[in-house]
Amino acid sequence: MELADAYAVVKWLHIGLGAVALGGFWGAGLSRKGGALHRRAGQAFLLAMAGILVTGVPMVGYALHRGHPVTAAFLGYLLVITATGVWAGWRAIADKRDVRAYTGPVFVALAALSLASGAAMLALGLAKGQPLPIGFSAIGLGIGASMLRKRRNRDALAARPRWWMVEHYNAMIGNGVAVHIAFLGIGLPRLLPMLSGAALQQLAWFAPLALAMAAKLWADRRWRAPAAQHTAAKKESALR
Repeated sequence: MELADAYAVVKWLHIGLGAVALGGFWGAGLSRKGGALHRRAGQAFLLAMAGILVTGVPMVGYALHRGHPVTAAFLGYLLVITATGVWAGWRAIADKRDVRAYTGPVFVALAALSLASGAAMLALGLAKGQPLPIGFSAIGLGIGASMLRKRRNRDALAARPRWWMVEHYNAMIGNGVAVHIAFLGIGLPRLLPMLSGAALQQLAWFAPLALAMAAKLWADRRWRAPAAQHTAAKKESALR
């Protein structure tokens, strides 16, 4: 099998896993939180995302082989921040009773890698005069800095009510952004070529980000409570 043929197989497997991830994301998002459907759809989503990460590695190598180092670097960066989100979405639930396990060595390594890759994207974008890497570098920089801050203040993180739920839905929303960008920017134009063009590309990159910000604000209002409020509630309960 020639390299181009092998790449085609990997590419279509990558696209198929993306379709599974898209369905799993909405299945989990629209179902009752903590219910059986939510858990099963979430598991399907994370497994599909893991497959996307695995198939994404040879796609980076193929971009390098074709002489597109900037594209390869950007794809590699997306793999880093996506892997960070997939890991956090999984471990936040698995380690919900142990914040120290959650913020352990893997957490720190992914934080440092996100921060370093975000800085690399910023430098690359500035050097090449390309706004897309410059704009998206903020994601890796923000993720890395936030995770390192949580590691330094993990006792404060543990004091927050449902901290693990907040970590979980933040990671899953971030993963959803990646899936929807890939679908709108790559999958949809292939399925419906008449929709391709500059307008769709702009929509593909920035609409999921805007919707993710709105979803995070809604989730924070519903599920997130300040640590001070949680402490006051505990004191009130102890006095009764």
